[in-house]
Amino acid sequence: MVKVYYDSDVGLDVLKGKTVSVIGYGSQGRAQALNLRDSNVNVILGLRPEGSSWKRAKEEGFEVYPIDEAAKRGNIILMLIPDTVQPKVYEQYISPFMGEGKTLCFAHGFNIHFKQIVPPPTVDVIMVAPKSPGPRVRELYQEGFGTPALIAVYQNASGKAKETALALAKALGCTRAGVIETTFKDETESDLIGEQTVLVGGLIELIKKGFEVLVEAGYPPELAYFEACNEAKLIMDLIYKSGISGMLRAVSDTAKYGGLTVGPKVIDEHVKENMRKVVKTVQSGEFAKEWIEESKSGLKNLKALMKEIEEHQIEKVGRFIRKTAGIEK
Repeated sequence: MVKVYYDSDVGLDVLKGKTVSVIGYGSQGRAQALNLRDSNVNVILGLRPEGSSWKRAKEEGFEVYPIDEAAKRGNIILMLIPDTVQPKVYEQYISPFMGEGKTLCFAHGFNIHFKQIVPPPTVDVIMVAPKSPGPRVRELYQEGFGTPALIAVYQNASGKAKETALALAKALGCTRAGVIETTFKDETESDLIGEQTVLVGGLIELIKKGFEVLVEAGYPPELAYFEACNEAKLIMDLIYKSGISGMLRAVSDTAKYGGLTVGPKVIDEHVKENMRKVVKTVQSGEFAKEWIEESKSGLKNLKALMKEIEEHQIEKVGRFIRKTAGIEK
């Protein structure tokens, strides 16, 4: 069993007298900066002076500096900008100030694990990864609870890297829920595999194909949307709240029997074998190489794929259903 750290296991002493420079003020950057500040951590922000976040951060009471100045002033640098821009920003604005005694912290291990960022050996390199979108990280903190998180240590030059990671997690409110220690490798690879096979790729294709099969069989698209997409949210809510068995206990016996006998015939060993292939492409670095090249080329393939999804019938029907239900304005 993995070790889970809670509030009572962790102190904040390692952060005393330290300045935490949060780079970025988007979904995670804003939430983490606010939570850290509310936990009495000294926080400054590193942003682009011409960026839209600069004014908002100032209005919300933060000291805001250009990224290089924030990197210079900070003892702990939190990289909370998109993965694709991190290497360039790090090389241009942050690496000149990565002297001995500094800590570089990430919320995802991609650029360290795949060596797009290579910090000097004299600095601590850690990860604190709340397992929730930024707004929810903030909401749960304000409610007196927190988001579960992962921590990892890649370099421990100071001998206190893990202590720092845990302290940051506590200041974010994450130890209220529970924090698990992992590695940059395991977090990065499992995250990519999960996104591709289940959370994003798998779910999109399962919903799309279920919708298409129903429409091809002659059922109205609106009915197909309810059965293949709309109700998927209700089922996932039940699983999130009570687990798979709890969800099964909440649905009809007809749904139980049909799901348990027919589901494995649809998502079968052939699908599992395809998933194993994905594991190999992630572990070998093949996907990382492909994604890095795609981002450098201007995201041409991604834009084309997004356009294809946006024009799919399920999206057109979905917009109508969501507006009718008052979900989408």
